[in-house]
Amino acid sequence: MKEGILLCGHGSRRKTGTDAFKKLVGILQKRYEENYEVDYGFLEFSHPLYEAAVERLYQKGVRVIYALPVILFAGSHAKNDIPYEMNTIQSYYPDLQIKMGKHIGVSSYLLELSKKRILEQETLLPPIDRKECGLIVIGRGTTDPDANSDVHKLAAMLWEGMGFGFTTVAYSGTAYPTIADSLPMIEKLGFKRTYVIPFFFFTGVLLERIYAAVDAFDLTSTTKYISTDAFGSDEYILKAFDERLDQAINGEANMNCQLCKYRKQIIGFEEEEGKEQIGHHLNVKGILFEEEEKVNEKKGVVAAFKNVLGI
Repeated sequence: MKEGILLCGHGSRRKTGTDAFKKLVGILQKRYEENYEVDYGFLEFSHPLYEAAVERLYQKGVRVIYALPVILFAGSHAKNDIPYEMNTIQSYYPDLQIKMGKHIGVSSYLLELSKKRILEQETLLPPIDRKECGLIVIGRGTTDPDANSDVHKLAAMLWEGMGFGFTTVAYSGTAYPTIADSLPMIEKLGFKRTYVIPFFFFTGVLLERIYAAVDAFDLTSTTKYISTDAFGSDEYILKAFDERLDQAINGEANMNCQLCKYRKQIIGFEEEEGKEQIGHHLNVKGILFEEEEKVNEKKGVVAAFKNVLGI
């Protein structure tokens, strides 16, 4: 039975972010091409949507798809939206099986890559004892405290492992503290230098805002603030996907349900226990492909869906 991999991206309002995602797709296609058909789709803002990507794989004879979220932490996208989309799409095809992989999350590879990004900036500057340096880890931020806690865990491991004087966490949105809150706080500690590492795969609107906020604050500060690059398509990221693919294949791709707000009464989120988990990105439905792909794909997609639905 032919197998495929669907790389599930979120989508970006910036072409640079979409292009960076497609670069990762190209690398993973070559990495897995011997055994799998590899395609990609987006949840919103960009095309093709997951629905179109699954159709392309199906037309190539794929009947088992491993859906790998290109998501760092398990907020609502990884827990609700992507599984909802996969379940819905799978219902269109009686002979297709979609197996969900796990988000990247707390991973030794992500930890090593974070260290690498910090060292890339550190080696460009005069030597200084790390005890005289601060570190701010910036996550996307979600309404799920379990997902946010993963950012804190990785931050703590970087703090202790690399020996910074102090490490704190900030979020680009949704969660607290914000970047605007964290920068003045760490400024009061009087470090000579502070590294800012955004936990983001690719560039985009949010990362551009982070860099702009850090640069603006640096101009008024006695401390030097240095931002690191996005994670991109580094080999450590590729190894993390290898690990998540292996888990999906072997049925080991488990979410952390012990502290999930949908399964347990979590302090401050008690009313969300047992809440129905459904997708909410219906506003992007309708246009499956990018403009340049529509001419080549439209006829095949329409015909295939009519065949599946018996129309």
